[in-house]
Amino acid sequence: MADTVTKIFEPDALMPEQFFATLGRDAGGGNERGLMLAILRDAVECYQKYALARDPRGQELHREAAEWIFSTDREWPFSFENICDVLGVSCGYVRTGLLPLKQAAARKARKTPRIITLRERNCAAASTHDGAESIPLSNAG
Repeated sequence: MADTVTKIFEPDALMPEQFFATLGRDAGGGNERGLMLAILRDAVECYQKYALARDPRGQELHREAAEWIFSTDREWPFSFENICDVLGVSCGYVRTGLLPLKQAAARKARKTPRIITLRERNCAAASTHDGAESIPLSNAG
């Protein structure tokens, strides 16, 4: 009984193509709705595609999409919340669906890799061996 009740309130899993295909069929009210749908689709795709990007361009695209999606600003006609209202999409539902990606991106965020010189590597390796003597590279041979 408890499992049945829990399943009723769980969100349905949809592929982006299924979700946007349904909106596209209902859009029929002009070019503005089509443009709004394209903007929403592009933002969601950029957010998903570049969530774990390591290159600067991908990180920038993800950051811009995240800023737009998670903004509550309604002053601009093409803000996320205004577009969702016009298309009849729940802002909270979309954000909730994208939240796991946001959390995964935060966990996977890495700093620029540090380059370790050969000298540092040799010194570290020598210090791990008991009784081994470290020979600096500058004095060797």
